[in-house]
Amino acid sequence: MVTLGLLHTSPAHVPVFDALRDAHRPALELRHYVDESLLERARQEGPDAVAADVRAALERAVADGAGAVLCTCSTIGGVAEEVGEGGVPVLRVDRPMAAEAVAAGPRIVVLATVESTLGPTVELVEEEARRAGRAAEVRPVLVAGAWELFGAGDTDGYVHSVAAAVAEVRDADAIVLAQASMAVAQELVREQGGAHAPVLSSPAPGFSAAARLV
Repeated sequence: MVTLGLLHTSPAHVPVFDALRDAHRPALELRHYVDESLLERARQEGPDAVAADVRAALERAVADGAGAVLCTCSTIGGVAEEVGEGGVPVLRVDRPMAAEAVAAGPRIVVLATVESTLGPTVELVEEEARRAGRAAEVRPVLVAGAWELFGAGDTDGYVHSVAAAVAEVRDADAIVLAQASMAVAQELVREQGGAHAPVLSSPAPGFSAAARLV
């Protein structure tokens, strides 16, 4: 059976990607690797500080038979792609989303609930814009207080805070939800009709792209 490895920094992502597999690629075997300390250290010391541990996690996934590895953490996704693992493809979950945002237009707002995610995501969108030969004016916005709600297990409060931040965005061609954990706010945004631009999240397009790699 074909295997896709997934590197997470929160166990909350496991059921999200299991559901995507069940809905779209039931024959694909997923192996999840969760290390919450990677995000904690990256927030404190910077993403490069966890490069060796990320490489070790990728090596373990490949040793377990992964045909490709998807990193679902936006903060360390760039590091995961950089350190790679031999001939096995490594993809950061937000890259396909960034490409979609660039295609939507030049005015892109990046929303994040963790400050350490803003820089890497902005850089990724700008990278995808250069690759596509398009202009991009990227505006980062931190949803203050939301991550504390997530950490406390208040998923409802987290989702509503993200949706409220989306509703406040004006003058944008696309709104990027920088972290995979923010994707659950998309449905609430649709129900409320509060978005003034397309709202993009990473799990579904990231999973689809990784599945194609294997």
